[in-house]
Amino acid sequence: MPHRREQSPARPAPKEARSQWPGTRHYAALDLGTNNCRLLIVRPQGTGFAVIDAFSRIVRLGEGLASSGRLSDAAIERTVAALRICSDKLRRRNVTLSRAVATEACRRAANGADFIARAYAETGIHLDIITAEEEARLAVLGCHALIEPGDGPALVFDIGGGSTELVLVDTRGPNPVVLDWHSAPWGVVSLTESLGHGDGADGRLAAYARMRAAVAESFAGFARRLPRVDRPRLLGTSGTVTTLASVHLELSHYDRAAVDGLIVPAASMRRISRDLSRMSLAERAQLPCIGNERADLVVAGCAILETILDLWPAERLGVADRGIREGILRRLMNGPVF
Repeated sequence: MPHRREQSPARPAPKEARSQWPGTRHYAALDLGTNNCRLLIVRPQGTGFAVIDAFSRIVRLGEGLASSGRLSDAAIERTVAALRICSDKLRRRNVTLSRAVATEACRRAANGADFIARAYAETGIHLDIITAEEEARLAVLGCHALIEPGDGPALVFDIGGGSTELVLVDTRGPNPVVLDWHSAPWGVVSLTESLGHGDGADGRLAAYARMRAAVAESFAGFARRLPRVDRPRLLGTSGTVTTLASVHLELSHYDRAAVDGLIVPAASMRRISRDLSRMSLAERAQLPCIGNERADLVVAGCAILETILDLWPAERLGVADRGIREGILRRLMNGPVF
């Protein structure tokens, strides 16, 4: 039976009230990853915030980056189109303070700076290319409230499109303390493009084994630094974990309220991961909450997730549909926390 943690502080405001705050400060956070462009516009409410507007689109900015070292023209066009929508929302919602960040694809691409300049010229959105360390810290700041209570350090992870961040945190105080962190150069896009292709059932299994081995190698140094704990606590924030949680719940469509804060048995996530790794692309695309947009990338996410479970053998996995954007918003509203 799935367990629930605290409700998200980012609850949509009532529709009838959304135009009634002319004097209220509005804040926005935009996270442009290797795979997704996601915007959140909020107003302060209590100790958290209420969502005024949101936007999410799979843009695949990092498509082809692993082989070419550059952002492709098609990927740039898709992303700029999404940023135009975000720019329009920022203007219409009279945002007082905002921050937009770009992550691994722009860090790695030879033409990343050129893309940033074009995006600003055409949309007015200035994207900060943040370091992997800041990306990890923002993710923890945005989702740490969902870490299960317990003793000893907890591990928080974010499986992105171009990288995966692992953060070991001390949760004894009011705010998490980062004890150690690691960024691996594998995300669902980069891993799929480099190692994720195989024909037939045997080919798919071989590709999954290759991905697992590559991820394990990239985690090796961090694994040697991890302490042993009696009851490992684990929290994941990413499209991979929210998608697999949806499969676990057998949802007919994605439901953030059902997924954010869910606690899932690790054995169930492993079973789902292995089942998906054996399926063809067409079979995965038929599953609710995966569909055509995620069918080709979800197996790489499964390989990363299973390797994290090897690294930190928790019995249960916390699922967060919150992360970098929420971390940015907390910093904008409350100042630096860590």
